[in-house]
Amino acid sequence: MGECAWLTLLPVFFPILAGICLLPVKFQERKQRERWVLGITIVNAIFALFAMYSGMASTFTIFEFSDKLSLKLHIDGLSRVFGTMVSILWIPTVIYAFEYMTHEGNEDRFFSFFTMTFGVVLGIAYSANFLTMYLFYEFLTLVTLPLVMHAMDNKARHAGKMYILYMMFGASLAFIGFVFVYCYGTTIDFLPGGVLNPILVAGNESTLHLVYLVAFFGFGVKAAVFPLYRWLPKASVAPTPVTALLHAVAVVKSGVFAIVRMTYYSFGTSFLTGTWVQNVILVVTAITIVFGSTVALRTPHIKRRFAYSTVSNLSYILFGIALMTPVGLVAALLHMIYHAVIKITLFFTAGTILYQTHREYLYEVEGFAKYMPVTFLTMAIAGLGLIGIPPFAGFHSKWALATSAVISGNPVAYFGVAALIVSALLTALYVFYILVRAYFPRNKEYPPQYYDHVKDPNWYMKGPLLLLATASVVLGFLPGTLMNWLNAAISSLI
Repeated sequence: MGECAWLTLLPVFFPILAGICLLPVKFQERKQRERWVLGITIVNAIFALFAMYSGMASTFTIFEFSDKLSLKLHIDGLSRVFGTMVSILWIPTVIYAFEYMTHEGNEDRFFSFFTMTFGVVLGIAYSANFLTMYLFYEFLTLVTLPLVMHAMDNKARHAGKMYILYMMFGASLAFIGFVFVYCYGTTIDFLPGGVLNPILVAGNESTLHLVYLVAFFGFGVKAAVFPLYRWLPKASVAPTPVTALLHAVAVVKSGVFAIVRMTYYSFGTSFLTGTWVQNVILVVTAITIVFGSTVALRTPHIKRRFAYSTVSNLSYILFGIALMTPVGLVAALLHMIYHAVIKITLFFTAGTILYQTHREYLYEVEGFAKYMPVTFLTMAIAGLGLIGIPPFAGFHSKWALATSAVISGNPVAYFGVAALIVSALLTALYVFYILVRAYFPRNKEYPPQYYDHVKDPNWYMKGPLLLLATASVVLGFLPGTLMNWLNAAISSLI
């Protein structure tokens, strides 16, 4: 088969250009807009999957500033992991959004930016070097800001303000990492094992370790690492398809993905393993794991409870990355996939409750499971996976993370194992608390009219819920297959 560079470019720029073209269009009929948006999404997902698995895509140079500085796209094993997850999950999210957004207004604008975001996220996945990834990383902040501020009320404006401030601050720290990789590396391209020049690094190890830590927290803003997490719960004021996008698939996982690239493909684990900076990151991620779960348990607002749960689970992934071993990275990527499917399902259930009943808090959903059986069944299935009860998906990734920590031989990693155990117990509490209230109401005095409009949604929302819940169960029975795929994806690092 011949190689075609444009195959790498097409999935990135097609939805960006399509979204820009949709921006000035005012659709007279909702069905017409749905056909265009769903068509663009499905076609681009096909483009992306074909580019990743056909073997025909090759490196595409967008612009070359100098021999060392250029904008390039390239698909490798890690790109396939992130790109596949994004491409598949984007389709049910768009279908869910068609119904959900009917009561939010400004749908034309929403779906324009939502479509553009698809291409920008794939730009991060396909970035061949640090500069390209950083550029798309910044674009992601800008293109998702209108989605966060969609309602344009005081809460949305405040959330948008906090979102942009945190993201710009994080990007500034990450840029420091880019500058030092450029100055001390042989190239800015992503190469397995890292690109630092030993001759230039000699005598400057402490400085570069500190720079890595700064850049880790920079990219860690999108990954909601403690103490830079506050933007994420605030962003839950956005429409549910956006919060599902931000907290499960696109924004937060882009932060995780960037940290993987920087750790394994720029600085290199041989330069970082066993150093104080590795131990600091292991401790910080362990703290974030317990902190996020603890605050989730104390939060009565359902969407914000799931948002704090995301804070915790993102650091599960970062903990695996910080082990700086191939088995640790595979465990982290496994949890990234499982968490994406599980958490997008949970956010969809929270959004369904809000859409159907206008109720948002735990104490408002007592007895709802009787009237919304599909919604709460899918919440229960996804919740069991999030807790990590075997054989559901979350068990396998948490087990892999814990065993990878023990295998690493780093004593500090044991703090992470303890954090995983504590977090699992807290997760069980904050998930079962919702389910018990929904299935076994304590308050028997609600009048019959309290349950008016409490029913499952139509198939635009119910279909994605059932599909994703089923996918989470099926994936729970395929950990070996997934781990083999992930091992093949990072084979160049082993």
